[in-house]
Amino acid sequence: MCEIYVKTDPIKYESRSHSVRIHGVVTTVRLENEFWTLLGEMAQLEGVTTNQLIGTLYDEVTNFRGEFENFSSFLRVSCARYLALKKNVSANKPAEGALNLAVLAKRSSS
Repeated sequence: MCEIYVKTDPIKYESRSHSVRIHGVVTTVRLENEFWTLLGEMAQLEGVTTNQLIGTLYDEVTNFRGEFENFSSFLRVSCARYLALKKNVSANKPAEGALNLAVLAKRSSS
């Protein structure tokens, strides 16, 4: 595989915990640094802080699915879906004006 994966900077897959306040309750989320970077990018796209984005994602998934087992895994999958949407949009349509996650999802499905 041309060592494309094994040459990744180890700092990217080092795990780091962040305290996040969701509905006034402080909880700890542990993710690899690469996912924190992606969540920061997603938050910037939405014009919110990373903690606000995480709170919104938590609300959305609990409203849609109810209680669930592993929020950290949900955040990782959300990051992967974000990258897939971003790749699909950039491959098929040029960016126009301000983007946010909803616009990426809409453009990806059209």
